[in-house]
Amino acid sequence: MNVEETETETIEIETVEETEALITIPVKAARPACGPHPECYIPSYYVTKLSEPVTWKNEDSAFHSVTSGKYENPDGMFDSGHLDPYEIFSYKFEEPGMYPYYCTLHPWMAGQIKVER
Repeated sequence: MNVEETETETIEIETVEETEALITIPVKAARPACGPHPECYIPSYYVTKLSEPVTWKNEDSAFHSVTSGKYENPDGMFDSGHLDPYEIFSYKFEEPGMYPYYCTLHPWMAGQIKVER
């Protein structure tokens, strides 16, 4: 009687909790009304926890920015500068509150972050 030995392979799967928000700038966001999307940042309103980084990704073929404040009134808290297509920008909020942001190149693009404890 032949006995074949087989090796068993142990595969470890590591579970990683996603702690960063991912807000996308969709294709055609450079067009007024953001092309086929009702939002220019998806989602345009995001709730996060204090000290968790928030990440934006430019999925459009145009340059964009993520700049704190409003188009007429930037507040200087954060500014991604011009984001190339597929480039990302992250920011960690240190205080709870409501934080509006916008694109310096496209005044119709705006969003808001709510930071909770």
